[in-house]
Formats: sequence, C-alpha cells, structure tokens
Amino acid sequence: MINDFKTLFPDFNSAELFKEINNVASTREFVTDEVLIDLGGYIKTIPLIVSGLVKIVKEDNDGNELLMYYLAPGQTCTVSLTCCMSQQKSEIKAVVEEDAKMIMVPIKYMDEWMIKYKDWRKFVMNNYRTRFEDLFQTIDSIAFHKLDERLLTYLKTKAKAKKVTILKATHKEIAYDLNSSREVVSRLLKQLEKQGGIELGRNMIDLSKLL
Repeated sequence: MINDFKTLFPDFNSAELFKEINNVASTREFVTDEVLIDLGGYIKTIPLIVSGLVKIVKEDNDGNELLMYYLAPGQTCTVSLTCCMSQQKSEIKAVVEEDAKMIMVPIKYMDEWMIKYKDWRKFVMNNYRTRFEDLFQTIDSIAFHKLDERLLTYLKTKAKAKKVTILKATHKEIAYDLNSSREVVSRLLKQLEKQGGIELGRNMIDLSKLL
C-alpha cells in the first residue's frame, strides 16, 4: 500500500478499513491521455487517486466534449460510485491529465463498506459534496459568464489543480476543453496578455500575476 495513504485520505481512520483496502485493492499507474473511464462503459473498480491529475468531461451526441472538473490526489470519481450503486453505464469520460497512480478498489465492496465503515461513508459523501460544488461552478460559468470569463476561470482552476503557475497547454487543447474554437481562444488569450494578466509563450501560459 502507498506509504502516505493516510495523509492522502484522512477520512480513513479505521484500521479495519485500511486492512481491507490493503487486502483487496491493487495499485496501478496510468499515463497522460489514457482513458480511465469511457463513455458508455461499465465501471468495475473505484479509483482512489494517489498522484497525478484526472479530468472529467461530458460528451454530447456530436462528439463535442466539455470539461466538468478535475480529480486530484486524495479524491475519487463520484460518477464511478454512482454508476456502481445503480449498475448503469458511465455517462462521462475520465481522462488522465498527468501521469497518475491509483488504488483500484473492486466495486463489489462498495455497498458493503457503505454499511460497514463510517469512514468510507464519510469519504464518499465528502467527495459527492466537492463534486457538486464543482458542477455548480461549471453550470454557473456556462450559464452566466462570457467565454473570456470562462477562459480565465478555466486557467486558474487548471493551474490550481496542477499546483503550478505556468501551464503547459496548446490553444487547441484549451479550446477543446471549453468546447470552443482555437481561433477564438487564441484571440482571448492575446487580450488577456495585453491586459497584463498573463504571459504567453510557446505552448505555455504564465499565470503568476494572477495566482
């Protein structure tokens, strides 16, 4: 098991739960751009993120994707928990944003641990609360903010999730996450640079003045 497991997952105080996770879970490593959970797929394991970053996106019928939120170390995908409980196919896609290490818990323990361990229930509910807050922020951004405001929020959120002040990303990648065009994103980024909020380089954006 991961040495700093208890630091990453402070809700888990039960020695019995820790022992069970150690006995039944496996540790896996994923590379950048690897699909962790695919649209329409059945979820067989619950990922507990140890390192790296995962982005959750929603896809429409035309194949356009919209970034919903990020998952960082110490978190799990609540959509996977919901799909496990309802035995439904996934309606989102989880893609590895940065090389990641995860503890994979077989779904058959989901219901059992919800009843058996209050620490597991607390962890699940805390993750649900955090993800709902993320979703409300995303909905608010789409419904009430212009694209330039959404872009700025996106850059700040991504930098915070990655714990950096300089983002490495192409304008095309940003446009894809925001369901916009590269040309529009490039124009808005140049506007932000003229306003003194950011500094642009080759496939990088310096946000140190904003963070």
